[in-house]
Amino acid sequence: MERNFRFPSPRFCGNIKTLLFSGFGRRPDPLVSALGKRRSLRLQSTRNVATKDIFELVRADLLKVEEELCQQSVSSVRPITEIGQYLQVSGGKRLRPALVLLSSKLCGYEGPAAIRLGAVVELIHTATLVHDDIIDGAETRRGRPSTNSCWGNHVSVLAGDWLYMQAFNVALAERNFKILDVLISLTQLMVEGELLQLTHLHRMDVSEDDYLELAYRKTACLFSACVRLGAILGGMSEEAELRLGSYGANLGLAFQMIDDLLDFTSSEETLGKPIGSDLREGKLTLPLIYLLPKCRPEESAKVSLVLEEGGFHSVRLYDIQELLERYGTEQATRDKALQFANLARNSLEGFPESPYKDALRSLADFILDRQY
Repeated sequence: MERNFRFPSPRFCGNIKTLLFSGFGRRPDPLVSALGKRRSLRLQSTRNVATKDIFELVRADLLKVEEELCQQSVSSVRPITEIGQYLQVSGGKRLRPALVLLSSKLCGYEGPAAIRLGAVVELIHTATLVHDDIIDGAETRRGRPSTNSCWGNHVSVLAGDWLYMQAFNVALAERNFKILDVLISLTQLMVEGELLQLTHLHRMDVSEDDYLELAYRKTACLFSACVRLGAILGGMSEEAELRLGSYGANLGLAFQMIDDLLDFTSSEETLGKPIGSDLREGKLTLPLIYLLPKCRPEESAKVSLVLEEGGFHSVRLYDIQELLERYGTEQATRDKALQFANLARNSLEGFPESPYKDALRSLADFILDRQY
């Protein structure tokens, strides 16, 4: 196995289902086994965990992540501080820092580096949201005006760049090349994903494999990096790191599929942004990829017209929603997300039973059932 492993994109993997997200086998990992023996009496548990209990396990640490974010979002340049504070108030579930914290604790690490790296991944995630909103011309984010709506594109893109650099500034202080390797590979994949998405806009020929590669680069690779950071902090073997990385990648793919589904099935009040935004912006997501081969030519022409017009002008959003429901592609998307969620759960086999493993396992249910 390569020493400096970088999760490859599905395009280079061949069969994404059998190689990248297979769970990497079931052979025991000596370091995982030793960790299990050391902690078995204290933390043994195998149960489903309610959503509030998942985050309650790391609530105190998440508050410290919030404090770290507040400190790291301050700059001598006033607009950067204003945007940083504005974005922090917008909040979010802090799912990515929670993944760092839970995986760190699963791997036996309880120190302050997990707090700092939790802030790092949230800074990177926030930077990507700022840049995404600029590229998409989004006016709202989480129910509030987007940064580009408030400060304009020029200021916002530079603030996003600053957030990226600040994240690496914090990570560099750890003096750990493995951590930097994960984060550098991550940001390269995410930027490549954004560029790749631009080549797919307004196209009707996007395949499921195209979609999976894009979803991996834009979303799942960050989930994967979060849990791999926990394994690195815990001093786990490369085998354990890979299995946790597989968990995160599968979880992230399930997350993106549900996200794309909610864009058609939720409401603006719940999502904090207009529904139908993906199609309006020219993105053909998985529900539509499943729809097109099933529907009649005059029905697929409606999807094509929305892509051409860049909005619901000649075709109503309701018309597309009705097609998705009629042909069962909403359920097909949910079923596919369930497959990846199950792959994520399977990747946790071999790790010692603990409340943290229970929480990671139950996060798959949270992602499948979420409404926003």
